[in-house]
Amino acid sequence: MKIFKRILIILLVLLLLAQIPFIYRRYQTGKLAEKIASLDAQRTTYQDPNFKEYKGVIHAHTNLGGHSTGSFDELIAAANANDLDFVLMTEHFSETFDTAEKTLNGVYGKTLFVGGNEIDTSDGDRFLLIPGGGEAARWRMSGTAAFLKAAHLSNQLALITYPEKFKSWDSNFDGVEVFNLHTAAKQMNWLTALGDLIWSYPSYPELTFAKNFQRPDANLAKFDEIASQQALLNCLSGAPGCRLVLTAGADAHSDLGLHLIGSDGGQKLINIKLDPYETIFRIARIHVWLPVGTELYPESLISAIRQGDFFIGVDALGDTTGFVFRKQFAAYPIDNPQHVDSFTSFEAKAPFKARFVFFRNGEKVAERPDSATAELRDPRLGVYRVEVYRDDLGPPFDKMPWIISNPIYVR
Repeated sequence: MKIFKRILIILLVLLLLAQIPFIYRRYQTGKLAEKIASLDAQRTTYQDPNFKEYKGVIHAHTNLGGHSTGSFDELIAAANANDLDFVLMTEHFSETFDTAEKTLNGVYGKTLFVGGNEIDTSDGDRFLLIPGGGEAARWRMSGTAAFLKAAHLSNQLALITYPEKFKSWDSNFDGVEVFNLHTAAKQMNWLTALGDLIWSYPSYPELTFAKNFQRPDANLAKFDEIASQQALLNCLSGAPGCRLVLTAGADAHSDLGLHLIGSDGGQKLINIKLDPYETIFRIARIHVWLPVGTELYPESLISAIRQGDFFIGVDALGDTTGFVFRKQFAAYPIDNPQHVDSFTSFEAKAPFKARFVFFRNGEKVAERPDSATAELRDPRLGVYRVEVYRDDLGPPFDKMPWIISNPIYVR
């Protein structure tokens, strides 16, 4: 018995010692949260007089379409608490009823909800269809090409989700979900993440997830390849997919966690949920620009997304509102016939000093560290975008982007 007690004591001591790194990481996460909050109070928001910025999320589910335990009330409360301007719903389809019609549509509180679908085709490709519709369940059986043709004839937006599993890269889709929170969570190093979930998550849930995320290298590389080749070919032929966009998906289900003794109706003795809507909605968002004077309606929102008039902001690392990426036009004399479409540089601005990385056709062409503004001069033909990194927050945020812009096409 004495030997058993000694072994037990040794195991307990080893278990306690193993927690020391995670206790320290919890301390570091707390200091990081304080730093982000302090800098947020000093941020600079750039205002373009021609546009108004709206923030929201794409890719959210409720218990209506399965794969989720979240309710409408829970979702609305979380969106309102986070001051989201919009949520694009993507309920899983049903063969028997229209989940896009039955989900949230319209304004609830301060948030606009638009009903869409997450739907796979008979070719094994999966899309976010916005707005959705009951006919999508029928279209899907015809294969990816026919599905996309029907969606475009109905003026619907078709965005690839889970690009790592996508096959039909020669089809005329509208964009790619390059970053997905659900996928990013599954790719975390769970030996590290488990300790962080125990020690850091209760106080700093968003940062706990963000510290364990990685840049979606493969998805960004594939997007750059397609955008610089296929998109340009489509423009020449007049086919859909001329201007491909990249986006981030919340993939919010509000169903990850554990409970002890309960029912599917929600009565649970002990219920720990790791992905409540309110937490997921604070991690990463898309920020959409609408022309001043344009109301936020489903049609105007979808049109702006189709045009790429938005960016991805990992707002858990600091509010990205006010980011700018645009062309700088030269001041040509009025009688110069080239003055309308001639420009000399790209301009990018961020709310804090950061590191700007410019890409052309997927290749890094310039880097501007420790600055709130950056410029890329003398652009050539190609597809340009910028990523912004907060090196001041330390690893891993020197490798995980804070902001990812949509591309500007120079043809």
